[in-house]
Amino acid sequence: MEEHQSTRNHVERKKGGLITMPFIFANEICEKIAVVGFNTNMISYLTKQLHMPLTKGANTITNFNGTASLTPLIGAFIADSYVGRFWTITVASILYQIGMISLTTSAVVPGLKPPPCKGGEICEEASGKQLGILYFSLLLTALGSGGIRPCVVSFGADQFDESDPKQGKKTYKYFNWYYFAMGASMLVAVTVLVYVQDNIGWGWGFGIPTIAMFLSIITFVLGYSIYRHLDPSGSPFTRLLQVSVAAFRKRKLEMVPNSTLLYQNHDIDDPISRDGKLLHTNHMRFLDKAAIVTEQDKVKVGEKPNLWNLNTVHRVEELKSVIRMGPIWASGIILITAYSQQYTFSLQQGTTMDRRLTDSFKIPAGSMSVFTLLTMLITIALYDRIFIPIARRFTGLDRGITFLKRMGIGLVISIFATLVAGFVERKRKHVALIHGLQDHPSSTIPISIFWLVPQYSLHGMAEAFMSIGHLEFFYDQSPESMRSTAMALFWTSISAGNYLSTLLVTLVHKYTAGPNGYNWLRNDNINKGKLENFYWLVTLLQVFNLVYYIVCAKMYTFKPLEVQRKVVDSSKVDEVQLVNPDVE
Repeated sequence: MEEHQSTRNHVERKKGGLITMPFIFANEICEKIAVVGFNTNMISYLTKQLHMPLTKGANTITNFNGTASLTPLIGAFIADSYVGRFWTITVASILYQIGMISLTTSAVVPGLKPPPCKGGEICEEASGKQLGILYFSLLLTALGSGGIRPCVVSFGADQFDESDPKQGKKTYKYFNWYYFAMGASMLVAVTVLVYVQDNIGWGWGFGIPTIAMFLSIITFVLGYSIYRHLDPSGSPFTRLLQVSVAAFRKRKLEMVPNSTLLYQNHDIDDPISRDGKLLHTNHMRFLDKAAIVTEQDKVKVGEKPNLWNLNTVHRVEELKSVIRMGPIWASGIILITAYSQQYTFSLQQGTTMDRRLTDSFKIPAGSMSVFTLLTMLITIALYDRIFIPIARRFTGLDRGITFLKRMGIGLVISIFATLVAGFVERKRKHVALIHGLQDHPSSTIPISIFWLVPQYSLHGMAEAFMSIGHLEFFYDQSPESMRSTAMALFWTSISAGNYLSTLLVTLVHKYTAGPNGYNWLRNDNINKGKLENFYWLVTLLQVFNLVYYIVCAKMYTFKPLEVQRKVVDSSKVDEVQLVNPDVE
């Protein structure tokens, strides 16, 4: 029996690795083409095809993005607790496919959207039924994203065995490759697909990403036999709750004098700690009471304790790790709030500007985010090939600098992105004023759309630092058995950022309203608004957020992990190593 088990494990270890990357990246690339293909230009679809007011359309997009980034909590829970990441990705992709088919159908069938505007008449806004179909389609895609987003990135990282020194070192490179592949697919979406939507039609504009999503499902499933599959290890939320309840029940107990007296049980922890167990830390010691053994807790050898009364040190440290990650998680919210304006107000700026590349070709406003993606891809490539080798000589870290420093650099760059956006908006409005176009919102202002390049590019550079650093942080610092959930936390920060954007836009629109239609964010005429003030408000919030982040990063304690590297002899204990991102 033991020989059979050993053979099975040997076979499993040979699975995974670099050979699986094309299959996994194909799914992510097609999913991103599908998402970005309609999300980038969605404000144009909502305002021009469904005739929504600008602020309602902007809030619809940020609400959808917020929901699509919140559903990963559901997908992560299902993957970590019950079916594993492969099947979660597969089923979620099918749900996404159905949503895309529904959205494409609504764009093609005339009765599922309002009639085109006629002359100077007031445009007929989409009916409740037509909006219902739109929201149903978006809901399905949001649910599909909930299964794909938290699982694809962690499923890809799972293909590298952390206990193998050669493979474990490749995970930091994997996150760079992952984000590069994602950025490249988004680049295709904001160029080719936006052009198709603006110049050929929304039927093909939505139909192409629908076909891409179908191909991604086929490709991903074909790689099943070569993937490294890790079994789900039970509900992580249940374990966290058990520790909380046990600590509360024992809150009146005196702490034991030595942490070695706290409860340990390798039999029940082994399934959730393949790469090594979490070591005891002195932070949040009130939670340690969950691991104090009392007379009522004593069990016979081989028996499992009541985990609602007694937990192991490893499980207590799981909860501590999640709590410690919370403040760093929150620091990413404001960055997403700033970043999301590219798909709403920055796009509206672009539609009023001179978009001519040649006498016969105009660059679609939605394609301006190509500069975000190009800058992000160039930054990632330079970071991986040039910055890391140079930084490694000074820091001794395999990844060059810690992910906390990488995130901090991204936050600083993002501040400059929104600051610059405000000055560019003032320039755009000044040109409109001197040419007498302030009262003509549909007229083209004689200022090149390429004035928007700096703000788009700075956002791309900020994302290359902050978002990848955020991903690394969640994967590295989360408990091993909660990595899908950790990736969901990454997406929930994006969700919170989009919802905060909705709240901010709503409040600014409400409280800056004045006589004669005065408003910072006007629905009818962006030229007479004060969009630059909104950008600078976001900049100020980001400055406060940076100070908050620096404090949190200084106070953060990395998780101490006992990693089993290799068995030298079957009669000896495994070698162990204390893992800390600052000391590699």
